[in-house]
Amino acid sequence: NMNFFPGIWWSLPLVLIWATPPVTSSWWYMGAVGSSRVMCDNVPGLVSRQRQLCRRHPEAMLSIGRGVAAWTAECQHQFRRHRWDCNALERGQRLLGRVLLRSSRESAFVHAISSAGVVFAITRACSQGELKSCSCDPKKKGSARDSKGHFDWGGCSDNIDYGIKFARAFVDAKERKGKDARALMNLHNNRAGRKAVKRFLKQECKCHGVSGSCTLRTCWLAMADFRKTGDYLWKKYNGAIQVVMNQDGTGFTVANKKFKKPTKNDLVYFESSPDYCIRDRDVGSLGTAGRVCNQTSRGMDSCEVMCCGRGYDTSRVSRMTKCECKFHWCCAVRCQDCLEVVDIHTCKAPKSAGWISRT
Repeated sequence: NMNFFPGIWWSLPLVLIWATPPVTSSWWYMGAVGSSRVMCDNVPGLVSRQRQLCRRHPEAMLSIGRGVAAWTAECQHQFRRHRWDCNALERGQRLLGRVLLRSSRESAFVHAISSAGVVFAITRACSQGELKSCSCDPKKKGSARDSKGHFDWGGCSDNIDYGIKFARAFVDAKERKGKDARALMNLHNNRAGRKAVKRFLKQECKCHGVSGSCTLRTCWLAMADFRKTGDYLWKKYNGAIQVVMNQDGTGFTVANKKFKKPTKNDLVYFESSPDYCIRDRDVGSLGTAGRVCNQTSRGMDSCEVMCCGRGYDTSRVSRMTKCECKFHWCCAVRCQDCLEVVDIHTCKAPKSAGWISRT
C-alpha cells in the first residue's frame, strides 16, 4: 500500500525517481521519516544496500528527489535541439528505460548526469542543515594560503566529499551486484558524473578591513551552478569514446585504435545510437514528427536533420511580444505589447506514423 507516499515514482536502473511534493510539505517529510522502514520496503526496484541507506537516511530521499528534478531539467536542456530530447520522462517513463537498456551515448550521458544530480542535491542539503548525517565541510577550518595571500576558512564550505560518498554508495549499489560489461560501463559513467560536480567547486571570499581594504579575507568552497556540470558533461557526451571489454573482462579498451584510451573523466559506450527518427518502443524513440525545427540552422535542430529528410510543415501564428522598451528614470523599463506574426516549422510524420516494435 503506497497511499501514504504522495509522489509519483518509477525506477530507473541507477537511481530511484519520484515526483516529490514541495519542500514546504513538512507533513510529508515527517511522515516519511516516521515510516522510513515501511516507505523504503515498499519502493520497488531497490537493491538491499539501497533499502538500508533509505532506512538509515530517510531525509536524504527528499534530497534525491530534488536531484532528480535538477538532472532531468538539465538533460532536457542539453538535448533540446536534438532528435532525442530526453523528454521521455514526461511522455512515458518506460521509453527512457528503453534508452537505458542500450549501451549508447545517450545512456552514458543519463547515467553521468543522474549521478551528478544526486551529488549536487545531497551536498546542498548538507550545507543547508537538512541532513542529520552531515553538515558543512569539517576540514575547511583554520588558516590557509592561496595566490592572493593568507585567508581564514569561514562560512559554510560545501561538503562535496560527503555528497560524492553518499551518491557512490546509493547510485552504484545496483551496478555492484553485476560484474558484466554493462555494469562496468555504468560504474565508469557514474563516477565521471560525480567527478564533474567536484570539478566546478570554487573558492569564494569576503573581504574585511577599513573601506574594504581586504586586510583579512574569509573564504569558503561552494559548488557552481548545476548548468556548468551539465555543459561539461554535454561536451563529454559529444566526445564519448566507444569501447569494448578487454580479454580478461576487467576493463575497457577502445573500439577504434585511432582514438585515445578513455580517462576517468570521459564517457564511454558500447553500441551506436539509433537515429531516433521514428517512433520505436524497442529503442525508446518518440520520433521527430511534430517537433519544431529551425529553417535557417545548419545544426542538429535544422529542418533537414531534425525531420530526417521527410520535410516539414509551416504554419503562421500570431503572438504577443514586448517591444519598444524604454528606460525611465529611476528605475523602470516600460514596454508596449506588440503583435508579431511568425512562421513555425514542424517535422512531417512518416507515411506510417504508428509505433514500430520488433517484439
